[in-house]
Amino acid sequence: MLQQTQVARALPAYHKFLVRFPTLGALARSSVGDVLRAWSGLGYNRRARDLHRIARLHPRRLPLDTAALDALPGIGAYTAGAVVCFAGGRRVAFADTNIKRVLGRLVLGRVATEREAIAIDERLMLRRHPDRWHHALMDLGATVCLARAPACPSCPLRAECRSRDRAVAVPRRRQTPFGPSDRRVRGRIVALLRERSQSVAALRRALGDARVPRLVDALVEEGIVERRGPAVRLPV
Repeated sequence: MLQQTQVARALPAYHKFLVRFPTLGALARSSVGDVLRAWSGLGYNRRARDLHRIARLHPRRLPLDTAALDALPGIGAYTAGAVVCFAGGRRVAFADTNIKRVLGRLVLGRVATEREAIAIDERLMLRRHPDRWHHALMDLGATVCLARAPACPSCPLRAECRSRDRAVAVPRRRQTPFGPSDRRVRGRIVALLRERSQSVAALRRALGDARVPRLVDALVEEGIVERRGPAVRLPV
């Protein structure tokens, strides 16, 4: 849920989701449509579909091996490493945005690339409690070593940091106004179908967007919605 979604939005949805689907088995026994309804408000509905597919593949327990996890739908190297570290307590190097920023500024004097950050992480990571190590790095990046206004005077790593007191604030880019993206229209289509099945024509009228037929085709191909005669609906 935290992929491309802020903690404040994901946290209440996470608790509700666990009440609805307390185990992988409960998730596997549900339909994609049920999962998408429970996912309401989070966006990026492929994540819900992929989570359901993973539960169907592993209804009892997830593998705690980075290669096996990386092979599952919707999971990449970072997520696989994080799951193995946090759930399995294993010493695995990985890097999210915060870790790349903290380790990069600390060692290189700039934000690291993912490959650089993983190499630094592997070298500096504590032998014991790798989960605490990564939680600390991520928290430091989220609260102190900020992208635009780093609080260098209060940083516990200030004495060793190559970027101390000279990390330049990055100005925000002003976005040019534009119409709703394909992603937003896709989200609106799924939101309408959470309530009831509809025809493509009805969806196009409701949204007033000529892209609806094309986006419905894409959603059908991805398994997020399905057709039953003239109607489009969430999978059951």
